[in-house]
Amino acid sequence: MRHRPFRLFWFSRSLATLSFQALAVAVAWQVYSASGRAIDLGYVGLAQFLPMFLLTLPAGQLADRFDRRRIIALCQGLAAFGAGLLCLGTLLGGLGRWQIYAVIALIGAARAVEAPTLSALLPGLVPRVLVPRASAWSASANQTAQICGPALGGLLLGFGGEVVFALAALGLLAAAACAALIPPGVKVVREPVSLTSVLSGIRFVRHHSIVLGSISLDLFATLLGATVALLPIFARDILGTGPWGLGLLRAAPAMGALAMSLVLANRPLREPVGRTLFLALFVFGLATCVFAVSRNLALSVIALALVGAADVVSVVIRFSLVQLNTPDEMRGRVSAVNSLFVGTSNQLGEFRAGVAAALFGAVPAALLGGVATVAIAALWMRLFPTLRRMRKLEGA
Repeated sequence: MRHRPFRLFWFSRSLATLSFQALAVAVAWQVYSASGRAIDLGYVGLAQFLPMFLLTLPAGQLADRFDRRRIIALCQGLAAFGAGLLCLGTLLGGLGRWQIYAVIALIGAARAVEAPTLSALLPGLVPRVLVPRASAWSASANQTAQICGPALGGLLLGFGGEVVFALAALGLLAAAACAALIPPGVKVVREPVSLTSVLSGIRFVRHHSIVLGSISLDLFATLLGATVALLPIFARDILGTGPWGLGLLRAAPAMGALAMSLVLANRPLREPVGRTLFLALFVFGLATCVFAVSRNLALSVIALALVGAADVVSVVIRFSLVQLNTPDEMRGRVSAVNSLFVGTSNQLGEFRAGVAAALFGAVPAALLGGVATVAIAALWMRLFPTLRRMRKLEGA
């Protein structure tokens, strides 16, 4: 994409995601190494879920009332402050699990406000006809960072967690600078703040069955199929590898997603997109099952790469469908609803995975998640037939 505002957006998202992913690897390894309990990995997901659950809808109102570029820059700066606290606490040696959870909650609050604002900002940076391609390129930024971030975090863990946290803080500051440099876009319509205004995004989604079906499908599939929180257990206890192996497993879904996002950026989705969406969910679930039963690192990496490739197809379809069918003055609030469905399902899914692993073991927890994802996709095909029959993204 040759549009300068979009390039700045791309770099900002890449640097922020790179930093978040490296930080996540260091936090997960540090917490699990200290306690050896799967439930503590679930608490990391819960610490991110709670602020996202509480702040996402108000964040949509902020995105529709104030300069979206500045909101993103401030959120990334706050996340950098949190990474700095983790670095300082690790250096001083007094960083316990609960202190880590508190800082992760702070970073989660920053991300909760940032996510819907990012989504609302993107469509105004490129011509309308290029939004699906821009979405794919944006996904490539996310996936490129998710490949490099976990690998970088795993490698640098050998030098100490404080090194990872310090570099994450620097990366987030650079991301904030890129966001601040994005030229002003569409003038914001400042609607009076009220409970009705805050909840208007929910009403919009509720009255558009295709949008509702799409994001609720992703909600339940991600909630039930999430395995990221279990990767430290698979790396150390099942596959017999170390931090480098954990970094590779964390990067594998992004490898597949990056490859697929580059394909979609150059060869846009063709009709019918509804069937493609459900096919992607079936592949996601089946690949998760393969990962769950694998005892070979190479096979596990391949399975996770398929998970990532299928997921990015769903992401591009869902994002383009929501943004192309939402007025700009409501994009922040509708994006907030989308982020609430998707973002909280990611974090709550990690908590669910940690609890299930503590009760049944990591392998049954991951296997049941894959089977449940396939079941949810089949059920949604019956509950939302208009979504299944959808042929194109705009005007659906």
